[in-house]
Amino acid sequence: LNEVVSSLGLTNVETIHSRAEELGVNKDHREKYDVCVSRAVANLTTLTELCLPFVKVGGIFVSLKGPKAEEEVAEAKNAIKLLGGELIKIQSYDLSDTDLNHNIVIIKKISHTPTKYPRKAPKPSKEPLF
Repeated sequence: LNEVVSSLGLTNVETIHSRAEELGVNKDHREKYDVCVSRAVANLTTLTELCLPFVKVGGIFVSLKGPKAEEEVAEAKNAIKLLGGELIKIQSYDLSDTDLNHNIVIIKKISHTPTKYPRKAPKPSKEPLF
């Protein structure tokens, strides 16, 4: 990420290396950001638990998902609500050079995330909040 920041000539950017389960409970980072973005690295229930604690009320969590985005949103419905979020939309898009179906899930933070979340690793992935 530091190489990307440098090559793009970005300023006023800080990169931080940490597990989301650890940094998400840190008062310097909890509910401090307008936007949190994730790639499709876990199911949406797990990603919501890891990412929504970083977002301040009124901010958004944006998650890149594959062709089963609607199924994942349905499975994550309770977790999204429990963690203070509300689904805004699922935006589908196509990449011109691929046959892959991509989706962007946008969740708005409407209330504070309970302080017991995120749970310590590996609970968010091993015991998702269904």
